[in-house]
Amino acid sequence: MEKTLIDYFLRLVQIDSESKDERDIALSLKADLEELGFSVVFDKANEKTGGTIGNLIASLPGKVDSKPLLLCAHLDTVTPGKGVKPVIEGDLIKSDGTTILGSDDKSGIAQIVWAIKEIIENDEPHPPVELLFTISEEIGLLGAKYCDYSLLKAKNCYTLDTHEIGAVMNGAPSQNNLLFIVHGKKAHAGVEPEKGLNAIRVAAEALSAIPLGRIDRETTCNIGVISGGTARNVVPDAVRIKGEVRSHNEEKLQEVTSQICDTMEKVVTSHRVNGYQAKVEVTVDKSYSAFLVPEEEMIVQIARKASQQLSLPDKVYRGGGGSDANIFNLHGIKTVVIGTGMDAVHTLEENISISALEKGMNWVKEILRLYTQAENNA
Repeated sequence: MEKTLIDYFLRLVQIDSESKDERDIALSLKADLEELGFSVVFDKANEKTGGTIGNLIASLPGKVDSKPLLLCAHLDTVTPGKGVKPVIEGDLIKSDGTTILGSDDKSGIAQIVWAIKEIIENDEPHPPVELLFTISEEIGLLGAKYCDYSLLKAKNCYTLDTHEIGAVMNGAPSQNNLLFIVHGKKAHAGVEPEKGLNAIRVAAEALSAIPLGRIDRETTCNIGVISGGTARNVVPDAVRIKGEVRSHNEEKLQEVTSQICDTMEKVVTSHRVNGYQAKVEVTVDKSYSAFLVPEEEMIVQIARKASQQLSLPDKVYRGGGGSDANIFNLHGIKTVVIGTGMDAVHTLEENISISALEKGMNWVKEILRLYTQAENNA
């Protein structure tokens, strides 16, 4: 392995690993972890995701007799993530501007591996450690959804997949994905437009009647994609609309989802021409369920204490986005999300500072130390 955390991170970001193509980075990490004394296996989640390899699951025996701790990050990146050429400018690491950097989530991977490496090299006591590096997180948390949880023993987990170092995300919302297909009637736009029923106009009227944006402090909804029509001179007969509803409150999630669907149905079907009634197909897909780990739980308190001891921001908050943690909590693994210092992710301006990489790694080390002490005192 490399001599420094920074060099290790630079190596990771230069390994192509867009969603469903994580094999190269997974095998590279397997060699690194085995060098540190981990046992490494891969599950068969890729058989359901269509990827090149399954989730990487690794385990390291503890130097103390305690319950294992699970650390997680995801292997995949968004596009464009091939041929990343990292550039260092002062304290900042970024790409050359033609791709993302891949600090989401290779900063998390690097901080986890390097923290454990330093603990081992310093012969420090540590609990049994399990690592889960998931595939296809960026395209729907698929690695977590199809993970073979029988390969894991830990019931407490930190997943490194948010921004601010020192901040602990202890809750996240449920999400419903929405798909509407609005059907109108096709006609020649210049010859007989009155015989058609413009699906784009119908869809626009329906969308203007539904709630969008922030509904309350717990709930948001959005329409993100609209596509339809075939030609400028043809009255369009179909429009596809993709949206979402998120809420920390399951009842509100269903209420707002129902309100949107009912409104779409009511407005669309109110349009008729020459005996033809517009219609809408509605599909609602539950993407993931909300979680909330109370602040008094040990894993939250340990992360906070570690932040305080390292003079990092001491912050606990509920986030607005989903992550692997939503799925882990559903499977009985108490999980919170902690930051790595990555910034402007999913853009060509993505970056992370050298100092943030080092602070995040030290935070993971301190969490491991405090977890070991807590387990010894339990």
